Formats: sequence, structure tokens, C-alpha cells
Amino acid sequence: MKKIAIQGIAGSFHEDAARKYFGDEEIEIVECRSFQSVCELVDSDQVDIAVMAIENSIAGSILQNYSLIRDYHLHVIGETYVHIQMNLMMLPGAQKDDVQTIYSHPVAIRQCAEYIEKYFPNARIIENQDTAMSGKILSVDQLTDAAAIGNLRTAEIYGLNVLDSGIETNKKNYTRFWVLSKHPKQNGGSNKASLAFEVGHYYGALARVLNIFAENEINLLRIQSIPIIGKPNEYTIHVDVEYKSEQNYEKAIHRVLKNVSSLSILGEYVRAEIEITNQ
Repeated sequence: MKKIAIQGIAGSFHEDAARKYFGDEEIEIVECRSFQSVCELVDSDQVDIAVMAIENSIAGSILQNYSLIRDYHLHVIGETYVHIQMNLMMLPGAQKDDVQTIYSHPVAIRQCAEYIEKYFPNARIIENQDTAMSGKILSVDQLTDAAAIGNLRTAEIYGLNVLDSGIETNKKNYTRFWVLSKHPKQNGGSNKASLAFEVGHYYGALARVLNIFAENEINLLRIQSIPIIGKPNEYTIHVDVEYKSEQNYEKAIHRVLKNVSSLSILGEYVRAEIEITNQ
């Protein structure tokens, strides 16, 4: 049975992502308080795999995680997308009229700001480390005058009733998760890669690299610059590319190597599809 490290506890969106990616395969979820702890467990061989959020369609990239992955030399072996649907949940028997306090993760609170302002303008908002922990607090402390915002798995685990579903403002909100390993994936068949590189300080340096991908019919899906600590005004460029021909991809990589000061292939894997559920 694979041990999978996640940030947060059972019932979180990270657990949703892990179970979605591994499907019917039996896995053991290992809970971690921080993303750094997740990386440490993989690095020390205490778990087999980590599942880590890397970007959200509303909140944007999680820059800290890009840096952690490089610092611990982890490899991206896959990805998955989770449609983020938020729900208001309370203890059995509690009603919305009883709500004086709302618990959730700060990003989840922002994603449901319109709903909260409309129905609970006077409620006290308490931010927590993740949505699942917010639901657990209600259950453990038996808070009948409080609600939590999170996913359906949280309600299931902690015995909460879902009073309102789909309370997020943006109905096409998703989070992308990377599946990480200490070792690169050996089998072929990949059609997507995540790369990190640095270029010199002269005009056209970045454009020259990006043109190499275009000339080899490689689609640039994402570009993100990450500041290099200790080097003001210098950045690592992270890109995700998609390709149909592995030969073209290899040719492009060889040309890119001649035009950058450093290049890291974070991972080569199969691109995941985004599935948005209609509400």
C-alpha cells in the first residue's frame, strides 16, 4: 500500500486530489501540518509519494511550493485537477439562524465572500489551516452556533450536515495538484513537462528560449517567474509545456540548454484533464 503525504488532514481537498489521482488503488494518507513537512517525508523515504497543490484558478500560484520542490529535489510524476466546490456545514440539528462564527481556510473564505456577506454579514470569521480542520473543530468541540466551509468529504468524516452547497462565487474554480516523488518517473508516454531555468540579463534572452518551443511545435501552457533568494532582480522561470512528439521535445530541450544558464526538468508526465461539474 502506497503512503501518500498531504498538507492538512483527512477530509481536505488534498485528500480529494490524492484519491482522485490513485482511483481504486488502496493508499494510506499521511497528514502533515505544513508543505515543508510533506517534502521532508518524501525526502527521508517515510512516504512513497506526495500530493501538493501548486496553483488555483482564482488564488493563483503557490510560489512557496515551487521553491520547496526545487530545494528538496523532488520530481513531478503526475498531476490532477480538483473542482473546488464549497459547502456550508454544521452539526446535526443546528440551523443557519444559529450561526455566529464561520471557520475555514482563508482562501476558501475569500472564494465564498459574496455568500458570507449576503447571509452572514455579522458572523465572526476564524481562519484555519485547512477546510477539513475547520469541520473537525465543530465536531470535536460540539459547536452548535458555528459553521464550517469545506468539501463534502469533510462533512462525511466528521458527521456534519450540509446546509448549502456550491456557495463559492466562481463556479469554475479548480486547483491543480502535483504528484511528487523522490525519483523521476521511468516509463515513457509523457506529453507534458514542467521545467525551471534561468537566463542571462540581456535583451531577448527569455524570448529566445520561448521561441525554441514554438519552433518545435511545443505548446507553452504556463509561465511563472520565482524570485531567487539572495539575488535581487533575478528570477527562476518555471514553464509547463505540452508536446505531441517526444522527438521534438528532446530536440527543443537540447537547444534550450545552449541558451540558459541553468535548466532543471522537474518532471515529465501525462497531462491531466480539467473536469468541471455543472451545478
